[in-house]
Amino acid sequence: MQTESQRPKGKDQTISSLNVAIEGLNLAKEVSSITPAKAVFGSASILLTMIKVYFLLFCDDVTQTHT
Repeated sequence: MQTESQRPKGKDQTISSLNVAIEGLNLAKEVSSITPAKAVFGSASILLTMIKVYFLLFCDDVTQTHT
């Protein structure tokens, strides 16, 4: 079974990048004073969160299959 230190660095970097993008969109949504822009920022944040969750589930499935 793989430990945390044996995980590929690419996966951690991808998750980190998604987290930064999600936080940036959430901040933009809070700061924006234009209602349609808030909706766009919120939708994009939700979409990136869904991608992150799918990525985590898919990558964990692949590593469990190969171990």
